[in-house]
Amino acid sequence: MKKPSKGCEGRVYLVGAGPGDPELLTKKAEQILKEADVILYDQLVGDKIIKSLPAGAKLIDVGKHAHLHKFEQDEINQMLIKYAREGHMVVRLKGGDPYLFGRGGEEAEALAASGMEVVIVPGITSAMAAPAYAGIPLTHRDYASMVTFITGHESAKEALAIDWGLLAKLKGTLVILMGVKNLQRNVDKLLKNGKNPKTPVALIERGTTEEQRIAVGTLGDIVDIAKKVGVKSPAVMVIGDVVKLRRKRIE
Repeated sequence: MKKPSKGCEGRVYLVGAGPGDPELLTKKAEQILKEADVILYDQLVGDKIIKSLPAGAKLIDVGKHAHLHKFEQDEINQMLIKYAREGHMVVRLKGGDPYLFGRGGEEAEALAASGMEVVIVPGITSAMAAPAYAGIPLTHRDYASMVTFITGHESAKEALAIDWGLLAKLKGTLVILMGVKNLQRNVDKLLKNGKNPKTPVALIERGTTEEQRIAVGTLGDIVDIAKKVGVKSPAVMVIGDVVKLRRKRIE
């Protein structure tokens, strides 16, 4: 992999770190991280991966937490452009996959508009890895032949609002990312639009990591279960009959 020469326009790598288990980081991602000059990373990358980042690189924590954004998105975009223009090999390290609810598309758009070279390195998304580690197949010949991924944080733009009425009618598996904060609201939306309250649900907290916990219930009781066991972000929510394949209620 050829690095840009100092003083020349650099390039930016938008790299997916996977769902948290360091062994799920791709070989390409590992290689790029070893050669990086500057790494801007999110907390969702996971402590073990963060601790393994090369000491010789400039490491910048740009993670967003509830009620605390160290940097706004535009500031992150400008930092990426700044370091790339200085001729550095820059990595934007994101949890999961950079193009699935990770704002990677926005960053790539800003970089391209500034004339930067952008390389996308896909990562394993928690939307698929967390259910797999929990023993829940998202599709199954006897239970579901389709799967839908949505974010638990709806866009403020009316044209991009989630169609809860349509989702409630779908027969396949529904996976909601970043949905703990709005768990009550999302469940209410599905129930009010006709989703069966007996539909199986699983909440997988910190999937694929040593801290993984799984709470299983139904749309009718998952909010109470989540409160009882103290489910926290980040967590993946799986809704559908495939959850029946997970026998244990919580671990």
